[in-house]
Amino acid sequence: MVAGIRTRELRKVYNSAPPVAAGTGGFSFGAPKAKGKQPRPEIVALDGISLDILPGEIFCLLGPNGAGKSTTVGVLTTRVRPTGGQAFIGEYDVWQNQVAVKRLIGVVAQRPNLDFSLTAREILTFHGAYFGLSSQERAKRAEALLERFKLTDRADQMVRGFSGGMMQRLSIARAMMHDPQVLFLDEPSAGLDPQTRLLLWEIVREYNQSGNTILLTTHNMEEADALCKRLAIIDHGRVIALGTPQELKSAVPGGYLLRLRFGVHSPDFLIRLQVLAGVREVRANDSNGADLYADRGGSLVAEVAALASGAGVELCDVHISEPSLENLFLHHTGRSLRE
Repeated sequence: MVAGIRTRELRKVYNSAPPVAAGTGGFSFGAPKAKGKQPRPEIVALDGISLDILPGEIFCLLGPNGAGKSTTVGVLTTRVRPTGGQAFIGEYDVWQNQVAVKRLIGVVAQRPNLDFSLTAREILTFHGAYFGLSSQERAKRAEALLERFKLTDRADQMVRGFSGGMMQRLSIARAMMHDPQVLFLDEPSAGLDPQTRLLLWEIVREYNQSGNTILLTTHNMEEADALCKRLAIIDHGRVIALGTPQELKSAVPGGYLLRLRFGVHSPDFLIRLQVLAGVREVRANDSNGADLYADRGGSLVAEVAALASGAGVELCDVHISEPSLENLFLHHTGRSLRE
């Protein structure tokens, strides 16, 4: 049976020393340092994440940089030791059975980590050897993956001359070489051109159709919407929303978001916006802006403009977006997913 993924109250706290003061050149002048150990700052990367990812599911962790996505993947792939909680791949506790877990997983890191002294074909065949594949099976799988990832014409060249997109494709092919039950893709489409991104999505879907479990991290809403059966939106190391893309988008009040920019506005004016037909919620986002969640989009603009004109408020800009994961993140956190 294909393995699933479970985490229970997963926590990770990093301790790092204060940064060295810039410009001292390694020497310190002025007041002497206090004797004794200084307290080390704590950075909470994961703050009690619990997930149940079903066998054979494509699951996404969606969130901005620094949300805890890569740390979660690091724990599940035995690269980061958690501060607390538990993590399982199939029946195996990740930190109690590291060898067994490594045989079940394939990992594509956020940045390519290929050996530049090898050719693309050698990278694949050597990886297959690590997992005990026979020479004949290694050669067969390598040839098939090179063809599928459109790398056949560069198969016997050193990878140091590859483009970033080619390196990323080869990294994913390497992770699939031993046919892992669980595939981890950490920001797999970052920096890829649109054509390569679409090829990657097609390959991910194909791999999943064979029954494999896939955990993918991204801050690309389109990618999460296109690929994932379910997703968890995380921020500051916590899960803030969990469900199918459609379920999460439908949770946004009214669905539509109108981001309004005024010359200046008052709390009284925002209250008057709230009573417009179809408006579910109005939030001030600074002294000059407001986010308006509503059941309709474009048809509401004329009414907002008329209300602003009658109140002597200048309407400077309107941006309308339909139901989206971006809107959901904004509604929960008050900030854009890209900030």
